[in-house]
Amino acid sequence: MTRPANDTLLRALLREPTDYTPLWLMRQAGRYLPEYRASRARAGSFMDLCRNADFATEVTLQPLERYALDAAILFSDILTVPDAMGLGLSFAEGEGPRFASPLRDEAAIRALEVPDMARLDYVFQAVAAIRKGLGNRVPLIGFSGSPFTLACYMIEGGGSDDFRHVKALMYSRPELLHHILDVNARTVTTYLNEQIAHGAQAVMIFDTWGGALSSAAYRSFSLEYMRRIVAGLRREHDGARVPVTLFTKGGGQWLADMADTGCDALGLDWTVAPAQARTLVGSKVALQGNMDPGALMGSANGVAAEARRVLDAFGPAPGHVFNLGHGISQHTPPDNVAVLVDIVHRHSRAQRAGLATSDGATTA
Repeated sequence: MTRPANDTLLRALLREPTDYTPLWLMRQAGRYLPEYRASRARAGSFMDLCRNADFATEVTLQPLERYALDAAILFSDILTVPDAMGLGLSFAEGEGPRFASPLRDEAAIRALEVPDMARLDYVFQAVAAIRKGLGNRVPLIGFSGSPFTLACYMIEGGGSDDFRHVKALMYSRPELLHHILDVNARTVTTYLNEQIAHGAQAVMIFDTWGGALSSAAYRSFSLEYMRRIVAGLRREHDGARVPVTLFTKGGGQWLADMADTGCDALGLDWTVAPAQARTLVGSKVALQGNMDPGALMGSANGVAAEARRVLDAFGPAPGHVFNLGHGISQHTPPDNVAVLVDIVHRHSRAQRAGLATSDGATTA
């Protein structure tokens, strides 16, 4: 078994005591970093960046060269999965993802199958290359979109503000939507297990659009399929536990149900009060989050104050991973991320020593 030199994240996800609160950021490798923009320009396109293991490794490691982050997350995209299913993914500058063949008729839906994982081998090769590039410094997180979130893009053909095609199918032919979700769940299970086999030391499922559902629909069309994935994941690899985190944006009301899936941790968006979350789930799972990404647009003092507020809300008990409540914005000043990383590490160390002060310093 080879543990990272800094395994604080893994221990926090397993609710073990840590010296400080570990920190990583959703979308931490991205357009807010000038070095990322340079790499993307050299790659030629976003998907070329994803499909080339050297480029994927380069951009994954970029934020770790700048900041003392406690984890790397695979540079990829959740839509690599439906792309491998033959839906024809493309990214137009300024327009977001588009699928050439969205699932709009019964014949196309019935024909949907779990893809050959060879079509996603570039992702697995990137995982292996990133692990090598990390040099065992910090853990590598793998990820996938949730079955429902993937289905939203697959049916709508891209992003949507009302999910009208998805909901029309849900409320007219639910069995067809369940077929898509079943295929997606089996695909994601295999996909994440391959990431683990190639070196991912923790995995996360992003249910970005689950919060668009009613309570009953969420349990039937989103949560149930994430439960199946968790049950099918390889939870031990190379002699170590592989923690699993679920994140439903807008899903604070379902945290207790999510905790019952068998996952190790739950991601919280910025609308959820940490104390309320802990009341709902107790010590069953670790919690990840949940600073408003918009706070990073403020002053350095404002960033530090909000980070301290979030840490104080969670408290020093084991089982907290600091993160944003969603992905970092491309407009974020990089210097503010440096402030965030520094204050999270300093203030959380002081918390555990019982020495936190109003400015986040540590007293002797």
